[in-house]
Amino acid sequence: MNDDELQAAVARAVPGMADERIVSVREARGGDIGESYRIDTERRRLFVKVRRDMPALMFQREAEGLALLGQAEALAVPEPLYAGEIPGQTGTGGMIVLEWIETGPARPETIEALGAGLAAQHRKTSPDGRYGLRTDNYIGLLPQVNTPDSSWAAFYRDSRLLPLAKLADECGMLPKHRRDRLYRLMERLDRWLPDRPAPSLLHGDLWSGNWLAGLDGRPWLIDPAVYYGDRECDLAFSELFGGFPARFYAAYREAYPVAPEYEERKPIYQLYHLLVHLILFGEAYGAAVDRVLRRYAGGV
Repeated sequence: MNDDELQAAVARAVPGMADERIVSVREARGGDIGESYRIDTERRRLFVKVRRDMPALMFQREAEGLALLGQAEALAVPEPLYAGEIPGQTGTGGMIVLEWIETGPARPETIEALGAGLAAQHRKTSPDGRYGLRTDNYIGLLPQVNTPDSSWAAFYRDSRLLPLAKLADECGMLPKHRRDRLYRLMERLDRWLPDRPAPSLLHGDLWSGNWLAGLDGRPWLIDPAVYYGDRECDLAFSELFGGFPARFYAAYREAYPVAPEYEERKPIYQLYHLLVHLILFGEAYGAAVDRVLRRYAGGV
């Protein structure tokens, strides 16, 4: 997308932009699923993410997720200014425009605020006591099923592991030994998962690339895949690739202690994200998936 097309699209999409002169357009970091830009106008700075080969719904769901996290008033999120189709462009594709966040160093107090803020967010629970969300959304590039359920084990089986098992099978990523163990684990989930954990508001995709340290010292959340579920899911993914410092977990646990049984079920919650990576990036993640399955579903 060239600069002229981008400027025209943003001018049509964002309220008030028609009266602002765009000063510069630069490529920006932070676009794992699309082209990302920083746009400076005479009055403000914007972050724009665009992708022609993905549905506009993906960007709309991202904006809805940010809005839901913002309503929790626990951690800062960028304000969505537009999310939907690319204005003035034909064919498929979508775009999201957010306020620009000026970043700074991740100071110790910023990391502690992130942990305490996540604990506060997790104390916000679903209005009806069920797990999931009223709409499906996306985890990275993959669809994420959020069909509400009053049983946590049933939700985790039917809306988390089962959809990915089917996708992985279609992609040729489930050889028989892996498939058998995965379905065996799904049949036994109630052995390890709590029956009725609090249906906490989750970020859903909490890795080190999905938060920012603001220049003012505040932590900011970005790129959510929100739903209501066991808060341990956020914690488990944050530990999967070792991206969060000890201060984060200490601040979280001080604000909202974690059950001792978390360590036993943590790999089951990490399995969801390992399957996402297996589907998106291939067999490099197969060994990690197999380790979890051997631990909980047996076999060699």
